[in-house]
Amino acid sequence: MFTRTQLDGANAIRCCALDLIARREHSRREMQRKLHQRGADRAETEAVLDRLEEQGLLSDERFCEAYVHARHQRGIGPLRLREELRQRGVHDNLIERTLLSSHCDWAALANEVFSKRFPEGLASDLAERGKQQRFMQYRGFAGLPDD
Repeated sequence: MFTRTQLDGANAIRCCALDLIARREHSRREMQRKLHQRGADRAETEAVLDRLEEQGLLSDERFCEAYVHARHQRGIGPLRLREELRQRGVHDNLIERTLLSSHCDWAALANEVFSKRFPEGLASDLAERGKQQRFMQYRGFAGLPDD
C-alpha cells in the first residue's frame, strides 16, 4: 500500500502517473482519483496532469477510443458504454463523438450477443422473453434484436 510520503512532490506524482499510463489509458478523473489515493497533493496533481495533457501523454479522447474498442470487443452496447464512460469522468459530447466515429455496427453486435447467449432465438414465453430483454439491457442494448 502506498503511503502519503511516497508521492511528495511533482516528480513523484509524475512518475506514478506515467507508470499508470504505461499500463493502460486513463481518463483524467481516473488519474486524479488514483493519485489522490496514493497520497498526492491535489494542487500538484492538477499541475502535473495539465502538463501531461499538454505533452499528449494523458488524453480523455484516446482513453475513450480505447475503452470503446475494448468493451465493444466484449459485446458491450452503447447504452452501457455511455454510462461507464460518464462514471469515469468523460464528457458527454466526447462520448457521443467517440461512439459515432467508432463505426461500430451496434445492431450486428446486439444480434451476435443475443444469439450467443440465446441460440434458440426469441422466446415465445413471456417470462423467458422478459429474461432475454433484461439480459440485453444489462449488456447495453435498447431491446431485443428483432424489436
